[in-house]
Amino acid sequence: MAIGYSRYLKTIYLIVDFFLLNLTFGLVSLYFKWPVLNADINFLVQFIYINLFWVISVSIIRVHEIDRGTRFEQIVAQLLRVSGLFSILLVSFLYFLDNYFIPVFHLEIKIIVWAIVFLIWRIIIALFINFLRRRGINYRKVIIVGNGQPAKEMMKFFENHPETGYRLKGVFCDESSLLEPHQVSGSVQDAVEFALAQKIDEIYCSLSGLDADAVTRMMNFADNNMIRFKVIPDYRGFLNRKIKIDFYDLVPVLSIRNEPLQNGFNRISKRLFDIAFSLMVIIIVFPLALLIFAPLIKLSSKGPVFFKQLRTGLNNQEFYCYKFRSMKLNDEADTLQARKGDERITKIGAFLRKTSLDELPQFYNALIGNMSIVGPRPHPLKLTEESSKLIDKFMVRHLVKPGVTGWAQVHGLRGETRDNTLMEKRVEYDVWYLENWSLLLDIKIVIITALQVISGKHSGD
Repeated sequence: MAIGYSRYLKTIYLIVDFFLLNLTFGLVSLYFKWPVLNADINFLVQFIYINLFWVISVSIIRVHEIDRGTRFEQIVAQLLRVSGLFSILLVSFLYFLDNYFIPVFHLEIKIIVWAIVFLIWRIIIALFINFLRRRGINYRKVIIVGNGQPAKEMMKFFENHPETGYRLKGVFCDESSLLEPHQVSGSVQDAVEFALAQKIDEIYCSLSGLDADAVTRMMNFADNNMIRFKVIPDYRGFLNRKIKIDFYDLVPVLSIRNEPLQNGFNRISKRLFDIAFSLMVIIIVFPLALLIFAPLIKLSSKGPVFFKQLRTGLNNQEFYCYKFRSMKLNDEADTLQARKGDERITKIGAFLRKTSLDELPQFYNALIGNMSIVGPRPHPLKLTEESSKLIDKFMVRHLVKPGVTGWAQVHGLRGETRDNTLMEKRVEYDVWYLENWSLLLDIKIVIITALQVISGKHSGD
């Protein structure tokens, strides 16, 4: 019999989070010889406001409510968001109320240590829960009623993701449709007896192939027998999209694309990352690169060190994109893509393009805000105009800021796009990034890009 412990997880998270939060702040204070063990009013005040701001942070981010279907990457992103919000609230509060009025010692160290402790503890328990569920502990028994593509996709999910803790016990439909005969356990009517006999926890009803009366009867049966009932809608042409559902009063409205960067907190997180990372590159890397490459670029051919070009950015707005000049001055720079063996490319330019070092000035674009560190690569205006007429969904990639590097680029889709299929693939990766953005994904792409540059498996565009 399946034993469910999920109901206790939220309580465990709450208790352990508060325990570790106060233990961390107390131990760091003790380490620096602040008399936390004495009946000091300052420590009592600190105890109150750190717990208050933690309650506010988790109430906003809701980090204790993690569904079984939440990806590990999404969990880590949530943990980073709540840690960031807690830090911002705490620092802002102490800044505006003056450190002398409500003193706190070694605040930066306490926040950093707490963030590390919190991430480690939550990641370990998430991995532990996944481990248990893969081995048949803490699972839920489910059945699917109905047929068609939605039922088939749901079957694949249950089979491919044992870590979510769902055990598919049967599929019931009157007409097999896309399902193979051996995949069908019985008719829709058989599902009722099977659910009672097997003590099923959840019923997933695929609307494809079922009439409204059959769905209603199955829903009433589930309610009367305390079985959770869930509907798998058939979006037909919208399949394989992350549909988002909003309610305007009681009217459900479907958004055919989930866009994490529509969330204000996510945009702020991405912008702060852009500023911090671009500043680091501009301060540490760029001066040395300029010292080395500026004379070589000037000696290679007549013209400026930097090349600027109008490109298409967020919401189809034009902006000047900066690069180290890698070509001789020519009249076709804005209309003709660089190609392999292009005679316009100088010797130093070939090296810069091969290593992507020609793109270093774009960190200035990221700093001032018309580009991001990670995003779809910006295209020259003419290429945007041509591709928008030939490539389906091409303009969707302009719903986010263009990036110095991107999801398509780390998958090898860089440089010249002679074949439309290459551009289609690039757009596919760009749209996936837009729909699945997380700060953790940005960091992952930056790391992969850096490794590719170091290994030489990286060519510029």
